[in-house]
Amino acid sequence: QVQLVESGGGLVQAGGSLRLSCVASGSIFSINAMGWYRQAPGKQRELVAAITSGGTTNYANSVSGRFTISRDNAKNTVYLQMSSLKPEDTAVYYCNANVRGRPWSTGFDYWGQGTQVTVSS
Repeated sequence: QVQLVESGGGLVQAGGSLRLSCVASGSIFSINAMGWYRQAPGKQRELVAAITSGGTTNYANSVSGRFTISRDNAKNTVYLQMSSLKPEDTAVYYCNANVRGRPWSTGFDYWGQGTQVTVSS
Protein backbone atom coordinates (compact mmCIF):
# COMPACT_ATOMS: atom_id res chain seq x y z
CA GLN A 1 0.00 0.00 0.00
CA VAL A 2 0.97 3.60 -0.59
CA GLN A 3 0.03 6.65 1.42
CA LEU A 4 0.10 10.26 0.26
CA VAL A 5 0.11 12.94 2.92
CA GLU A 6 -0.42 16.57 1.98
CA SER A 7 0.44 19.64 4.01
CA GLY A 8 0.65 23.40 3.59
CA GLY A 9 -2.93 24.43 2.97
CA GLY A 10 -4.60 27.28 4.80
CA LEU A 11 -6.19 30.70 4.59
CA VAL A 12 -4.47 33.46 2.63
CA GLN A 13 -5.44 36.83 1.25
CA ALA A 14 -5.72 37.44 -2.46
CA GLY A 15 -2.31 38.10 -3.95
CA GLY A 16 -0.60 35.95 -1.35
CA SER A 17 1.34 32.71 -1.63
CA LEU A 18 1.20 29.19 -0.27
CA ARG A 19 3.34 26.11 -0.74
CA LEU A 20 1.78 22.66 -0.71
CA SER A 21 3.78 19.50 -0.09
CA CYS A 22 2.88 15.85 -0.59
CA VAL A 23 4.98 12.93 0.63
CA ALA A 24 4.46 9.41 -0.68
CA SER A 25 5.35 6.43 1.51
CA GLY A 26 4.82 2.68 1.59
CA SER A 27 5.46 0.01 -1.03
CA ILE A 28 7.17 2.12 -3.68
CA PHE A 29 9.54 0.91 -6.37
CA SER A 30 9.24 4.05 -8.46
CA ILE A 31 6.84 6.91 -9.03
CA ASN A 32 5.82 7.94 -12.51
CA ALA A 33 3.85 11.16 -12.79
CA MET A 34 2.81 13.16 -9.75
CA GLY A 35 0.28 15.92 -9.74
CA TRP A 36 -2.07 18.25 -7.97
CA TYR A 37 -5.81 18.40 -8.52
CA ARG A 38 -8.40 20.62 -6.92
CA GLN A 39 -12.12 20.53 -6.30
CA ALA A 40 -14.19 23.56 -5.45
CA PRO A 41 -17.69 23.23 -3.97
CA GLY A 42 -20.19 22.19 -6.61
CA LYS A 43 -17.51 21.64 -9.23
CA GLN A 44 -15.70 18.65 -10.66
CA ARG A 45 -12.17 17.80 -9.65
CA GLU A 46 -9.72 19.34 -12.11
CA LEU A 47 -6.03 18.99 -12.87
CA VAL A 48 -3.95 21.89 -11.60
CA ALA A 49 -0.43 20.75 -12.46
CA ALA A 50 1.49 17.56 -13.14
CA ILE A 51 5.13 16.55 -13.37
CA THR A 52 6.78 13.45 -14.79
CA SER A 53 9.64 11.59 -13.17
CA GLY A 54 11.94 13.35 -15.62
CA GLY A 55 10.67 16.80 -14.68
CA THR A 56 8.36 17.61 -17.57
CA THR A 57 5.52 19.78 -16.32
CA ASN A 58 1.98 20.55 -17.38
CA TYR A 59 -0.31 23.27 -16.02
CA ALA A 60 -3.93 24.22 -16.24
CA ASN A 61 -4.35 27.47 -18.16
CA SER A 62 -5.92 29.09 -15.11
CA VAL A 63 -2.75 28.70 -13.02
CA SER A 64 0.00 28.91 -15.63
CA GLY A 65 2.50 31.58 -14.69
CA ARG A 66 1.31 31.71 -11.07
CA PHE A 67 1.85 28.14 -9.82
CA THR A 68 4.99 26.03 -10.01
CA ILE A 69 5.12 22.27 -9.52
CA SER A 70 8.33 20.51 -8.56
CA ARG A 71 9.39 17.21 -7.07
CA ASP A 72 12.19 15.61 -5.11
CA ASN A 73 12.50 12.04 -6.34
CA ALA A 74 14.84 11.06 -3.52
CA LYS A 75 12.18 12.08 -0.98
CA ASN A 76 9.14 10.88 -2.98
CA THR A 77 7.76 14.38 -2.55
CA VAL A 78 5.93 16.77 -4.83
CA TYR A 79 5.44 20.48 -4.19
CA LEU A 80 3.10 23.14 -5.48
CA GLN A 81 4.23 26.73 -5.07
CA MET A 82 1.20 28.97 -5.47
CA SER A 83 1.64 32.70 -5.97
CA SER A 84 -0.66 35.59 -6.84
CA LEU A 85 -3.53 33.61 -5.41
CA LYS A 86 -7.07 34.53 -6.36
CA PRO A 87 -10.39 33.81 -4.61
CA GLU A 88 -11.24 31.44 -7.46
CA ASP A 89 -8.27 29.28 -6.42
CA THR A 90 -10.22 28.34 -3.29
CA ALA A 91 -10.68 24.57 -3.25
CA VAL A 92 -9.59 21.33 -1.68
CA TYR A 93 -6.27 20.39 -3.26
CA TYR A 94 -5.46 16.72 -3.76
CA CYS A 95 -2.12 15.10 -4.43
CA ASN A 96 -1.94 12.28 -6.96
CA ALA A 97 0.86 9.86 -7.71
CA ASN A 98 1.18 7.01 -10.20
CA VAL A 99 3.21 4.43 -8.31
CA ARG A 100 4.90 1.20 -9.31
CA GLY A 101 5.12 -1.17 -6.37
CA ARG A 102 7.40 -3.69 -8.07
CA PRO A 103 9.82 -3.50 -11.03
CA TRP A 104 7.47 -5.59 -13.16
CA SER A 105 4.24 -3.86 -12.21
CA THR A 106 2.43 -1.10 -14.00
CA GLY A 107 1.59 2.12 -12.26
CA PHE A 108 -1.39 2.56 -9.99
CA ASP A 109 -2.95 5.88 -9.04
CA TYR A 110 -3.03 6.92 -5.40
CA TRP A 111 -4.62 10.00 -3.84
CA GLY A 112 -4.02 12.07 -0.76
CA GLN A 113 -6.76 13.05 1.63
CA GLY A 114 -6.84 16.65 0.44
CA THR A 115 -5.87 19.96 1.96
CA GLN A 116 -8.06 23.05 2.04
CA VAL A 117 -6.85 26.25 0.40
CA THR A 118 -8.99 29.33 1.00
CA VAL A 119 -8.21 32.66 -0.63
CA SER A 120 -10.04 35.66 0.76
CA SER A 121 -10.74 38.77 -1.28
